[in-house]
Amino acid sequence: MLVPAASAVWPRRHRPRRIRRVLGAVIALAVLGAIVLAGLLLALPGVGDAQALASGLARAHDVAYPGPALPPRVAASLVATEDHRFYSEPGIDPVAVGRLVLGGLDGGPDQGGSTLYQQLARMLYLPGRSGMLAKGEQVLLGVKMDLSYPKAQILQMYADVAYFGHGYYGLGAASCGYFAQPPAKLSWGQAAMLAGLVQAPTADDPFAHLANARARQAHVLTRLIATGKLTTSQAAQAYQRPLRLAPPHRALGRDAGRATGCVAG
Repeated sequence: MLVPAASAVWPRRHRPRRIRRVLGAVIALAVLGAIVLAGLLLALPGVGDAQALASGLARAHDVAYPGPALPPRVAASLVATEDHRFYSEPGIDPVAVGRLVLGGLDGGPDQGGSTLYQQLARMLYLPGRSGMLAKGEQVLLGVKMDLSYPKAQILQMYADVAYFGHGYYGLGAASCGYFAQPPAKLSWGQAAMLAGLVQAPTADDPFAHLANARARQAHVLTRLIATGKLTTSQAAQAYQRPLRLAPPHRALGRDAGRATGCVAG
């Protein structure tokens, strides 16, 4: 009869103890992380003035605030391409934050996409700031904004202050400036193009770089397929439908609407 070696029995005997130790360490780290996060959230300023800051930005760009109601097509396009976990995340995307941390550790560029909360926090509270510290503040402010405002309001504020290129701030001015019609009348293809502009509004300006804008539009339509908002056939039809771009105008805010005969809101 063969007797198992002591080295083979010993690890089995102590395996439950090791597992308990690992679980205890994980729980302790999670509790410590929660305490640190709570402390950082308390240290940062509140976000109760977000609406006032958004209104100030709109006034600075001669844009009516609040702007026109956010149509479902534009909302779906923004969420699909900018933050597809928007409706399930607590103002923070753990996957994106993980990529951000890894990028910071190895000295590489930011590898994580910011959530819509973080992008809005940057526009309202951290304009012109960059780097890991600013990214960290964006993450925490994003959590605060999620705790303070409903998601529909976050999307509306974002659409009201985002820059869409060609001098157009806010969805109303961009819709009128690019397509000579209010946001509520945008087609899926037009909504996808506008949603795609916020990442690179100058490089993807359809008046100056139509090929880039069309490529970005195709990307957003692909994301709408991935999120279940459009079928492949519907997305193809949206892409093939004429864009009907308005004559280009170098105008800001309400002037864009006057120049094209469009009422933004």
